[in-house]
Amino acid sequence: MERPVDFTQTLYVAESGVDDGATLVFLPGLGGTTHYWQGRVAALERDRRVLLVDPLGFGQSPKPQTQYTVERHMAALHRTLSSYAPFTLIGHSMGAILSVAYAARYPEQVERLILIGLPYFGGREQTYEHFRNGPAPNRWFFTNVTLAAIACMATRRLFGWLLPYLRRDIPREVAEDLVKHTWRSFTSSLWEVVYNYDLREAVDQLDPRLPVFCLHGEQDQTAPLVGLQQLAEERPNWRIQVLPGLDHHPWLRQPDTCSEIILAFLADEGQIKHPSGSVFS
Repeated sequence: MERPVDFTQTLYVAESGVDDGATLVFLPGLGGTTHYWQGRVAALERDRRVLLVDPLGFGQSPKPQTQYTVERHMAALHRTLSSYAPFTLIGHSMGAILSVAYAARYPEQVERLILIGLPYFGGREQTYEHFRNGPAPNRWFFTNVTLAAIACMATRRLFGWLLPYLRRDIPREVAEDLVKHTWRSFTSSLWEVVYNYDLREAVDQLDPRLPVFCLHGEQDQTAPLVGLQQLAEERPNWRIQVLPGLDHHPWLRQPDTCSEIILAFLADEGQIKHPSGSVFS
């Protein structure tokens, strides 16, 4: 018999920085945890409070046996973050989608949005088409819920110890945490948040005065830049910084550069400058 789901629990949060500083909240992408950011946000911790959050179903957060809809993710984030408001919300990939959804629902709590590798393909069918035409592993496991669930269970139970050796493109602690979820939390979040959620509608619901800053790798194949550019069109409060030569994980590749760019954005939202001194938009 399935146990009743407890929806009163809060999410796991790793807090650092200074208590009286402006608050920055970080949300990782699908399969990510607080380790995605830890050790790579030192420049931001010096005079700000930094909160690293494990999303519902991942890392050390609760993993209820339920459908992981955007609404469920929002409810868990709201229970956890409300007492820290107002804050700047920083999300990567699926965490960027959840950040947009949160700002649309709770505009009084979010001062700014910083979106890293935001995936937007134009809609559900376009999202499926993107992954269908991608590399074989994505084509097989990210467009078939049954195969995705089987791959998830096999990875966690049989091959999890191999991930740090197979995923040498990411830090060891990040690779090790890729098994800290359930098949349900992974597959349901993938389908409900990445595939089925109407991101454009959520963007249209944002406060038009909300500053939105996007960091995107020039060579991002997981979330191609063209989708973000389409989404940001005719939105003067959105700014995009493209990082040359980087893929879907700019924060893992160049954390110091990302931190410096964000500090510049926080200091001067009107005229954002690259650490080198060049202005971008």
